[in-house]
Amino acid sequence: MSFKNIVREMKEMKDGVGSISRRGVEGKHWRSRARSHIAPDLAAPSQPIEQGQWANLPPELLLDVIRRVEESVTSWPARTVVVFCASVCKSWRDITKEIVKPLEECGRLTFPISLKQPGPRDAPIQCFIKRDRTTSTYCLYFGLTPLAAEDQSDKLLLAAKKIRRATSTEFVISLVRDDFSRASNTYLGKLRSNFLGTKFTVYDSQPPNDAAVQHNSFLSRRFHSKRVSPRLPAYNNSAATVSYELNVLRTRGPRRMQCIMHSVPVSSIQEGGAAPTPTSFPQIIEKSSPRLVSKGKEPETYFSSPNLSPNLSSFGEPLVLRNKAPRWHEQLQCWCLNFKGRVTVASVKNFQLVAAFDPSLNIPAAEQEKVILQFGKIGKDIFTMDYCYPISAFQAFAISLSSFDTKPACE
Repeated sequence: MSFKNIVREMKEMKDGVGSISRRGVEGKHWRSRARSHIAPDLAAPSQPIEQGQWANLPPELLLDVIRRVEESVTSWPARTVVVFCASVCKSWRDITKEIVKPLEECGRLTFPISLKQPGPRDAPIQCFIKRDRTTSTYCLYFGLTPLAAEDQSDKLLLAAKKIRRATSTEFVISLVRDDFSRASNTYLGKLRSNFLGTKFTVYDSQPPNDAAVQHNSFLSRRFHSKRVSPRLPAYNNSAATVSYELNVLRTRGPRRMQCIMHSVPVSSIQEGGAAPTPTSFPQIIEKSSPRLVSKGKEPETYFSSPNLSPNLSSFGEPLVLRNKAPRWHEQLQCWCLNFKGRVTVASVKNFQLVAAFDPSLNIPAAEQEKVILQFGKIGKDIFTMDYCYPISAFQAFAISLSSFDTKPACE
């Protein structure tokens, strides 16, 4: 049987797709994720999954088939066939996750966890953001430029909703555009500002790496099943801090910003360094006490999560990013940065971030001027966002959102 026929039959296998992809996910959430071409990665259900006829293929043959499929598709939307392979049954999913390499190595987005992994080292991941003023939502899409079609859900990566409070502003970040509840399994984190709008904190719903989950310092909380959803994250881990310099005299000039990446060590950009790379989302542990059940009470759900503040001693010094200083163009009479054609509209929101390092550290010359994140305007409510190693799409998106809420005193 040819590979085209195999892929065609996998698309038609509704039973196989449902058995692995809809567990613990509402129907509308699955449909939204299917359009975004990202397969959900959730904890295993308590009930056994019915395996289809494709689960009986020899492991050697299955490994060869999925490897050839993964190598033949490198871009969207053709890469959806890799997601289909992971959605057939549990054995197919395990082998697909084993074959698909982290984003840093392959440079291709596939599963939701890719959005929490550091970007590739060689070339940046190019995305764009669309702002909807009526709903106060911001959607991150994968691609060079926005398409002419109105329905761009096939390329949706992340979405955020702006929520104004009395003393701060929050941007809740989710995998889908229609559910921003912290009780949802699509919740990834949030961005919170201070009262002046000069300092922002990025909160992540999971620890920076898998090892942190098993660290002895993590806490375990229990909640009554009727009081809180079992998918509710126990903590928000401080992943980064974004600070804007307060411009008291209101002098003309670009913004000055600094980002402290608490979950990314400065050693990641040194020779031979590596950034934390999560491979899965936190698992949910449900335990039932016979004593409570006998009294007619609901079982309790336990959440394993690290402390609210990350253990920086295990990572070393955090990576610090600063905005690249622009140059003054005499003919244009404005501040300029080389965005390499990715930004076409002058705006105070445009910025490029590079690493701020100690001269005593062994930082290669190529890393000193390397643009890790750039953000800029290309049209009304449309912005481009390009990021690369060592930050992730989630971190880059959260940092970019801070430019939408910076007060005029910082400009």
